[in-house]
Amino acid sequence: MTTWTPPSAVARKKILDSTRSIALVGASSNPARASNFVLTYLASSTCDYELYPVNPRETEINGITCYPSLEELPVVPDLVDVFRRPEDCVGVAHDAIAIGSKTLWLQLGIENDESMQLATDAGMNAVQNRCTKIEHARFAGGLHLAGFDTGVISSRRAS
Repeated sequence: MTTWTPPSAVARKKILDSTRSIALVGASSNPARASNFVLTYLASSTCDYELYPVNPRETEINGITCYPSLEELPVVPDLVDVFRRPEDCVGVAHDAIAIGSKTLWLQLGIENDESMQLATDAGMNAVQNRCTKIEHARFAGGLHLAGFDTGVISSRRAS
């Protein structure tokens, strides 16, 4: 048993660079939800991921077919991106392991050490409390639109 430790920025970049398909568990059609914002960003032309929203109460989100469970996806996603309550993450971890996914990623604000340990023990990459959109944008140099990138590279105050 290897104890889970948070992956470094370099490791997270490597995970995102090697990822081709992402299942977004808990995706929502509500544009006010973080999962919808992340799905919209990842579906943009700046990203080149196959996306599979997973939510048993949705059939389509932003024009993308939605699936009721990880088991019903037409592919094994490289990364399972989780937008669920922390107490639901262990079940999602078991499902991600069962289908053979490479990475379990719990979104910003979601932490569950047991699910991280399960994924690590299964040989998966495991990330928690990080946003795939923010991480992708950071590594791609695209933190903007929401005030993350001011375009100023200086520690001095503007005059």
